[in-house]
Parts: sequence; structure tokens; C-alpha cells
Amino acid sequence: MAGYKETPRQKMIGMLYLVLTALLALNVSKEILDAFVVVNETVETSNENFSQKLDASYSKFKGQYLMSPEKVGPYWEKAQEAHEMSVDLINYIDTLKNEVVRQTERLQTIQEAGNLKLAAAARKDNYDTPTQFFIGQSQDGTDCLAAELRVRIETYREKMLSLVDPKYREVIKIGLDTDGPYYDAQGREQNWQMHNFYRTILAAAVTILNQLEAEVLNAEFDVVNNLLASVTAEDWKFDEIRAKVIPKSNYVFLGEEYQAEILVAAYDTKQNPNVSYMFGADTLTPANYGRATPLKGSGGFVTIKLPATSEGLKRFAGIIKIISPLGDTMTFHFKDEYIVAKPALTVSPTKMNVFYIGVENPVSISVPGGPERVVPTISTGKIRADGDSWMVYDLPKGPKEAVITVNAIFSGKMKSMGASTFRLKTVPDPIATIGGKTDGMVSKSIILAGPYLVAEMPAWFDFDLRFTVISYTFVTDIAGYISEIPVQGNRLTPEITRIIQDAKKNKRIWFEDVAVRGPDGDRNISSLSLKIN
Repeated sequence: MAGYKETPRQKMIGMLYLVLTALLALNVSKEILDAFVVVNETVETSNENFSQKLDASYSKFKGQYLMSPEKVGPYWEKAQEAHEMSVDLINYIDTLKNEVVRQTERLQTIQEAGNLKLAAAARKDNYDTPTQFFIGQSQDGTDCLAAELRVRIETYREKMLSLVDPKYREVIKIGLDTDGPYYDAQGREQNWQMHNFYRTILAAAVTILNQLEAEVLNAEFDVVNNLLASVTAEDWKFDEIRAKVIPKSNYVFLGEEYQAEILVAAYDTKQNPNVSYMFGADTLTPANYGRATPLKGSGGFVTIKLPATSEGLKRFAGIIKIISPLGDTMTFHFKDEYIVAKPALTVSPTKMNVFYIGVENPVSISVPGGPERVVPTISTGKIRADGDSWMVYDLPKGPKEAVITVNAIFSGKMKSMGASTFRLKTVPDPIATIGGKTDGMVSKSIILAGPYLVAEMPAWFDFDLRFTVISYTFVTDIAGYISEIPVQGNRLTPEITRIIQDAKKNKRIWFEDVAVRGPDGDRNISSLSLKIN
């Protein structure tokens, strides 16, 4: 019976943990602190995932216990004991972790410490407080809080191994090694508690404690699954039998095939069910048993594969026959349906029927199966996911069109869904305004209340785009002569303000050579002509 095998992710975390622990002998730089934060977050995420795997194991274990308490009971009781010991040790480690954070960060309550993320800790490079907390006044770490933690770990390890059959203890990976040997930066041998907690910064201490919790969860997982595996298939009893069809997908593309697993919970799972089906039938009756197609099974289930050569709704039905523990034949009916359709693709801009250069263009892309299956590419520019839709951006000047090609993943395979072509256009010119006016009559008070030129996008242009006026030329007639005043920026100069203040009714003014700056660069826009009323 094999023990739990570490995943590549867990191996990576372990390696990073060892490397960062070794770096404690060096000066603690921001990069090392950041690395500890990253590793700690990774360990915390792995612990959450591991807890979910443990919950699944206990759920399966409990189901077997409820169906056969006499046979499974002794193993179930040991699993409960393993869980209680693990929860107790993790709670203890959590208490230490929150308290050392509270003292180091100088927080008022343990709850504040529990809610504080390591990345947000202001004193995560402090080692005086963690050392005092775990090692105290002990010269060699033999009489301190870290030593108490070590004793609890060793006691837990011993008790957990005692729950396992002696013949399997060699393959169980309990971990939580405290014997070493361990060495300091000068190569001198030291004990577990001094190695882990003497002059250890807060970021490292929290990471070490979370890693210990990971090892506790790993030990619990190995022990519980060993106990579960010790209950043989012959000992399990089932009080309910059902036929069930589990399709990989009920939506099949033309030219592909429908696939589903047909399973049965039987009294004896070692026997392969006798399965027959009829394509196009709503039910299988004794009258047409002889025309049904048989399927060979393996491992207690069979896989059915049906053609997808024409479009539309397809149905099938069949029966499963098994031999009961009493030796008689039991028959169960099943049926299911699926849809065969041609590949379908919808790609549409969500604002206009073109893509504009210099702005981000939202696009809706949909295929059967959901947006998480979509893999789009674009012939020019870039495209990225944006919530439930997509965003086209960085479109270059020059090309007249862009082609979005869409692939989608179905049943683990990449399939081409088609392509759509869109015209590329530059962003339209903004309109010069002053006091909200674009032409016609305007009062002096309106101009002087907002003495600056503004570039506004046309009302029909449905993008949040900003242009800034960077220069213009003010033109009017003074004493019968045309006067031109060039201006940098968008505000009215004192000279222009005086001219407007002294202007008589019906005096005409112009704002020409208006230059604006936008996301795609500088450009000149149309002039503004007004008359003072």
C-alpha cells in the first residue's frame, strides 16, 4: 500500500521553503521579504486546497461507515481520532502564529493579528520579537516555547503512526521531522527549535508555521487514506443500486462523437455489468432486447460512443444487467439524449460596427459551451479578456481591417470556430467649444465664466475618450483690422479677455488653428466661430 505522493507544486513549495530558510543567515533585503510573502501565500493556498481534499476523503469514509458500520467502524474511529489530533495541533500552531504577529506588529487583539495579511505587516523583517517569543532567555532552546512546540509535534507524529497497521508504517509519510541534523550559517550543529526560530524574522516565522500546518494536513491525509484503503471492497455493502449515464457533453459538433460513461452501484463492484443499448429509442423493452447493441465493460462501468453524423436531437436507451449477491439477475433501465449541431460562432463589437484606432474596443465573443472555452486571436493589434467579454486594443495605423479568429476547447481538444473581419477607423475629430457653445450667438458672461477652450467628442461617439486643446489662434477685427493672437494652451489670455469684455454686440470672434492632443497623438480640428450678443 503506497503512501501519499507529493505533487510537483508541493515539492516546489518545499524547495522554496528550504532556500528561504537558508537565506535567513544573510542580510534581509526587500526581495527576500517579498519572496517569503509569496511562498507563505502559496503555502496558505495549498493548505486550503488540502483541507478540501481531506473533506472529500472523510465524506467518502463516512459514506462507507453508514452503509456498513460493523465492518468500517474500527477504521472510522481511528480516522476520527486522527482528525481530532490534527485539528488540535493546527489550532495550537495558529494560536502561536497569531500571537507572535500580534506582539511583533504591536496589535491590541489576537483577532487583529489573525486578520492581518503577511504582505501588509509593517514589521515583517523584525527578528527580535519573534526570537523573544519562541526562544526567550534560553541559551540553547531547550526550555522555551519553541521546545514546547517541538514536543507537541513529536507526540502528534508518534500517535498518528500508532493508528496505522505496523506493516504500512514504513510507507506512510508523516513528515514533521525534528531530529535533523540542523546547522547554522557557520556550519555548527543546532537543534530544531534554534534552527527555525532563533533570530528568525516575522515573515520567515509565519511561513515556517504555515509549512508545519501543511505537514500536519499531509500526515492526516496519508493516515486517513491508509485507513480507508484498509477497508476492502468485499467489506463494503450497498443499500441502493442505480443506473446512471454521465456524458462528457450533451452538445456535440457535426463530425464528432458523443461520449458518456454508464455506471452502476452494485452489490459486487468486481463484476462488470452487462449493458445493451438501442440508438434512437426512448426505452428498451423485452420485445426489442434482441436488436439492442451489447457493450463490453471494465472496472464496473462501460463507455458508450455514438455517432454525430447528422444534426438534431438524438436519443438512446438501454438496460444494465448484474448478478445480485443472491445469484439472481437484476435489470436496470437507462436513457439519455444529446444534441448534434454545426459549430457556431458569434463575434460582435459591443459599441459600433468598426474598431477604432487609439481606443479600447469591447467585443462580445460567444460559442457553445461558455466563454471559458474561447481562445481568440487577432490579425493586427492585441486582444485580451475583460470580465465576461474581450477587449481589442493597440490597433496600429495603416491596416484597413482586423480579423478575429476564434478557437474553442471542447472535450479537451482545440477546434476552429471561424473568423470575423472588422473595418479599422481612426477616432473622429473632437469639436471645439467654449462656454458649451460650438457656434452662433454667445454672451460675454458665458465666455468669461469659463475662459478656456474645450475639445468634446461628438455625441454619437460612444467611447470615453479625452482630448486636450494645446494651442489655438484667436482672430477678430480691431478698428477695422483683422487681429490674430496665437495662444499656447487652452485658456483665454488677459489680452483676449479684455477684447471680449470691450466687444460690442454682434462682434464676431474666431478660434482657428485649434490643435488638440489625444491618446493617438496631436491633430488639428475645425475652427470655432461665434458672435457676441
